[in-house]
Amino acid sequence: MRNRLKVLRAERDWTQADLADAVDVSRQTINAIEKGKFDPSLPLAFKFSRLFGLAIEDIFFDDVDR
Repeated sequence: MRNRLKVLRAERDWTQADLADAVDVSRQTINAIEKGKFDPSLPLAFKFSRLFGLAIEDIFFDDVDR
């Protein structure tokens, strides 16, 4: 699954650690999600959605979708 986390984070001048603190995970987890090596749980996806004020589908998507 692909995602826009890196772009959304960069738009806010946040580090991976800043984003990790905001959603209560490790920086390594953010790194793995951004690189597509780890798919977040649904509760974590909802945290990202609330944090960025976007629908989950606007943050995470299949290669087929875009």
